[in-house]
Amino acid sequence: MLDPSAASAVFADLREEGRDLDSLVAELPAPAWAKPTPAPRWTVAHQIAHLHWTDRAALLSLTDAPGFARMAEEAVKAPDSFVDEGAEQGAALPPAELLSRWRDGRAALDAALAAAAPDARFPWYGPPMKAASMASARLMETWAHGQDVADALGVRRTPTARLRHVARIGVRARDYAFGVRGLPAPAAAFRVELEPPEGAEPWAYGPPDAAQRVTGPALDFCLLVTRRAHRADLALTASGPDADRWLDIAQAFAGPAGPGRAPGTAR
Repeated sequence: MLDPSAASAVFADLREEGRDLDSLVAELPAPAWAKPTPAPRWTVAHQIAHLHWTDRAALLSLTDAPGFARMAEEAVKAPDSFVDEGAEQGAALPPAELLSRWRDGRAALDAALAAAAPDARFPWYGPPMKAASMASARLMETWAHGQDVADALGVRRTPTARLRHVARIGVRARDYAFGVRGLPAPAAAFRVELEPPEGAEPWAYGPPDAAQRVTGPALDFCLLVTRRAHRADLALTASGPDADRWLDIAQAFAGPAGPGRAPGTAR
């Protein structure tokens, strides 16, 4: 069983990540919501609408399993378009209304996460998740789409220790990244050592004596596994052929990887 204080810390980090992104868009004039982001055809409004849509899905998972099942059935009917359709619907709203709905959805999800039984597993588009894991996944997506918004607005964000959630998901998703591309997963574990943004001890994953390793700044690793920057623009080092291949295909999220960012486009 996860320590309740650890789960509470994850929930608090998710709240803070949402507040950080909220601060980027709260005072935007309406025309700025139409600014294009690095995601093809998505504006700032599309990014916030997508986060609102997925927060709503998470809330249904936690509080209304039949309602979530119906939502998932609709996704199965349109696997190539349901994400874009959800974003389009929200982006069509007036910015003030979209912002209000996103804030209300975040608050409702926060309350549902806190009320969830810590060892219960809740349905999702992939394997069922516990509430703390769902919060980590929501934080990862909030941070990643927040990067798209920041890039669109020309804002350089200060990385925080909350990136540890993104990094952990990226490490744990190693085999998925290979499998989703039809590649066999490496047999041996990797060692991943990341320099945290606040100068603390390195974040380390995997056996210390692993032959294959990845090292570098935690921010760069998180940008890589969320596909918000091309490997060529990041200060990550791989030792070993499988680790080197991983840095070409790593992703922390389920579903198709998409084209990712082109080299030379990272801020």
